[in-house]
Amino acid sequence: MKLPLLLLLLATGLSEVGLSPTLPPATPERGAGNLAAGRVPQAAPLTDSTADKMLVFQRSIGGWPKAVGSKKVDYKHPLNAAERVATLADKGRTDATIDNNATTREIAYLAKAYQTTNNAAYRQAAETGIRYLLKMQYANGGFPQYYPDFSNYRHQITYNDNAMVRALEVLRDVAKQKAPYVGLDAALALQAQAAVARGVQCMLKTQYVRGGHPTAWCAQYDEKTLQPAKARAFELASLSGDESVDIVRFLMGIEQPSAAEKQAVECAIDWFQKVKLTNTTVQEVTDPQTHKVLDRKLVPQAGATVWARFYELNTDRPIFVGRDSQVHYQLADIEIERRAGYLYAGTWPEKLLTKDFPAWQKRLSAAHK
Repeated sequence: MKLPLLLLLLATGLSEVGLSPTLPPATPERGAGNLAAGRVPQAAPLTDSTADKMLVFQRSIGGWPKAVGSKKVDYKHPLNAAERVATLADKGRTDATIDNNATTREIAYLAKAYQTTNNAAYRQAAETGIRYLLKMQYANGGFPQYYPDFSNYRHQITYNDNAMVRALEVLRDVAKQKAPYVGLDAALALQAQAAVARGVQCMLKTQYVRGGHPTAWCAQYDEKTLQPAKARAFELASLSGDESVDIVRFLMGIEQPSAAEKQAVECAIDWFQKVKLTNTTVQEVTDPQTHKVLDRKLVPQAGATVWARFYELNTDRPIFVGRDSQVHYQLADIEIERRAGYLYAGTWPEKLLTKDFPAWQKRLSAAHK
């Protein structure tokens, strides 16, 4: 008997006793979807290999580490199966941070990847990262370097390496729903706006005031007293000729600044002008073959201007501190390892003074006409 006829007879017989034939379902073609139900086939979401690796490294708390142990996170490095499993097993670690661009770079990249791929996993990861920034912010508006790991100096409000400024820059763009943060959870915009307002108030409160006159900012502050604080052995409580630059730029980015915000900018600009080291430059001694920096020196050079990384709080004298935490007033007086491995002087405020500040003044002047 032919097979179709046999199946028909079996089905008829089974139906007569109240049963239905149990036949194996047809296997649909890959990607065909449920065409019988009239559904449109759904294509697999587009992917981005770097974004996929960022999903693997994201911690359960929402942020990202800058390194795992002593190994820096490098998204150019391909993840093999074993590394992927080990990294996913690390999700519960408390090493999420905003130091060295960690977390802010991932949020920005994933938000952009979502715009180009429409991959919902990237949007969700970016939103979770933004919520991490909102969660880590102190009530006074400051940001710790790490969260939730508050060991050592990680709990301090951290302007060092522009950590807090970068977090606020991301949140300000989220608040404005500026690209690439278009199409994210709408509730995040209002939360980010409030967080930015708190951050600005923290900047105003932490600008170091001496003799009733605001000056610049320190790299770290005590999160409770808002007083300047020490971090690493060679990073004492002192005014920063580096981190203060991006704080000023952030304040200049306020569209309609208040009188207090304008004063903060103008006083900081005055301070930069006051403490610049004229007719001085940084000379690097490098290995002729590897170009590795072997030493740095401050030397005279007509017409050149640099700023110190650290200035004494109450005197504005440039200070140079090695791993012994002893204050010196000459770069040559600290160990060569630190001179070669850390920037104690640079031209950080130059563009701020010559281009950014005049443009800011012009914009405000035009707005009042």
